[in-house]
Amino acid sequence: MGFVTAGDGVRLYYEEHGDGEPLLFIHEFAGDHRSWEPQMEHFRRRYRCIVYAARGYPPSDVPSELESYSQERAVEDGLAVLDGLAIDRAHVVGLSMGGFCALHMGLRAPERTRSLVVAGVGYGAPPDAQERFRLECAAIAEAFRTDGAAAVAPRYAVGPARVQLQNRNRTAWEEFVRALAEHSSEGAGLTMLGVQSRRPSLYALRDRLGELHVPILILAGDEDNGCLDASLMLKRTIPSAGLLVLPRTGHTANLEDPRAFNAAVAEFLETVERGEWGDRDPRSQTGSITGMDNEG
Repeated sequence: MGFVTAGDGVRLYYEEHGDGEPLLFIHEFAGDHRSWEPQMEHFRRRYRCIVYAARGYPPSDVPSELESYSQERAVEDGLAVLDGLAIDRAHVVGLSMGGFCALHMGLRAPERTRSLVVAGVGYGAPPDAQERFRLECAAIAEAFRTDGAAAVAPRYAVGPARVQLQNRNRTAWEEFVRALAEHSSEGAGLTMLGVQSRRPSLYALRDRLGELHVPILILAGDEDNGCLDASLMLKRTIPSAGLLVLPRTGHTANLEDPRAFNAAVAEFLETVERGEWGDRDPRSQTGSITGMDNEG
């Protein structure tokens, strides 16, 4: 464990366990570096596993200026962790806010990402959902500012895509609430306004996404309604993407059913390392439904 320093001087706390190919985990908004414990325990047997706390999440620094928080900053921080640990290239696994970060790392620095697992991504991405999402982001930020993390945590943890964790793994849900209650209220509010609310729509990035060739596993829970449409769009847009939908699963897939999540990620990583994960066959992307139209 220790700290690396981002380009603007912000210190980022990290932990690492295991040996082998580097495997970087990037947490969601309501989680932190501790959220990946089931994955660290599983993958440390084969990989050099690294987790870090995003800026605004103690023990990392909590800048007090909104301008210190953005999607671009988040990507720079992920790369700063790799730089600080002298890692040229890593597998990257991100959930929700962390999944957006992982995907943007692939767009910005594909040479640094051996593969990407993009889980629980899509909130606010569809054009018709952006305004509502931004309003909810503002309400969440205000709640953290006025009520504090300890009061917000139990309310946030029973959102429509969070109750699945409460129902499937009560112990993990209670730990999730305890950890969220310990977050910096200032950091959470600024992260919600600077990173979540202002990030660009994935739909506006389709041209760039269509040129991405890093191996990608898109993972979504079938009860995580805010992610399903965007996950399908990403699958259809990115030539190197595969899509896995986990049944009866909400937003925190890695905690709801760690066994299924870990197995899916492990199989993906092994496929990549065998050199067997490439782009889709272009013959699968014609305008025909069956291939037996009048022009076939």
